[in-house]
Amino acid sequence: MTISKKFAIILGYVVIALYSFIPQAQASSNVDLSNPAFAAVTGRTSIPIGHSEFCKTRPQECGINANVQEVVPLTQERWEQLLRVNTAANTNIVAVTDEQLYQTVEFWTYPNGYGDCEDFVLAKRRDLINLGWNPSTLLISVVRQVSGDGHAVLMVRTDRGDLILDNMEGLVKLWNQTPYQYIKRQSQTHAGQWVDIADPRPMSTIASL
Repeated sequence: MTISKKFAIILGYVVIALYSFIPQAQASSNVDLSNPAFAAVTGRTSIPIGHSEFCKTRPQECGINANVQEVVPLTQERWEQLLRVNTAANTNIVAVTDEQLYQTVEFWTYPNGYGDCEDFVLAKRRDLINLGWNPSTLLISVVRQVSGDGHAVLMVRTDRGDLILDNMEGLVKLWNQTPYQYIKRQSQTHAGQWVDIADPRPMSTIASL
């Protein structure tokens, strides 16, 4: 394990202690989704080609969400699950591009020890679903880095805001505290459809994070 990964793990678990200072959330039905802690979406948009191909081979993972949950209450137990899942994937999977692994620009799949950013996301989403999380609150999201490069992260919709699990970050942060411009994400009602994200932050603000 590299020093950077060890440091990321330590940081991740330090956040557990900070959790106790977050005010208790309201019931999910009373959550104000216009709060900046939640990423606003507009209309339906195109599905990333990698996800489209993924859905052709795994259609059971890309259908209508029969039991849509707007946000999940972020209990202490769930918070710790987020940290564990994020840390485990970031530690156990080696980041390698699709071109290196599969000799193609874009290929989404579950990682087998190696994977690109979207493969990390798929693994984390699967692991959280296996822990009982509602799939409609676990959304693959496409972002743009300050460098202009594309990237994928997992957006988790909780009653305390949209939290981001990222293979390049040991901490779990609110979406608007991450250094990315948010482009689009999965629809909550249909795992095989995508919606645009309205990210109002100027790039200068994003670059400063």
